[in-house]
Amino acid sequence: MEQLEIVATRKKKNVKRLTKSSKIIKTIINAIKEKKGENIVSLDLRKVNEAVADFFIVCEASNQPQVRAIAEFIQLDVNKKCSEAPYHHEGYQKLSWVLIDYVNVVVHVMLSDTRKFYQLEEMWSDGSTMEY
Repeated sequence: MEQLEIVATRKKKNVKRLTKSSKIIKTIINAIKEKKGENIVSLDLRKVNEAVADFFIVCEASNQPQVRAIAEFIQLDVNKKCSEAPYHHEGYQKLSWVLIDYVNVVVHVMLSDTRKFYQLEEMWSDGSTMEY
């Protein structure tokens, strides 16, 4: 849960609101797919008052090396195609849940067991969900 605490305590900068078709979201989804991430879901949190971001993107990997590969490729691809660096990232030590914070979109790359345990989709069920 420390990953969520970090997101909750950061300050939002003056950034524009995202939409489902924003370039950064498409880039993240495609990067996950390229590295064979599974069960990719985006949570649209724009109408949730307590939300710390406009979107969460959640995916899972089957092992720790794949968690690292997906997370690193997301950062590389978003930097290359969108000229955006993450505000913060967390979880590279244990590689069971890597969080990449782009302020208005937060990416969660998780092992399957970790995802089942924390149930982010349930926690943020007020937002609309889209599967990829």
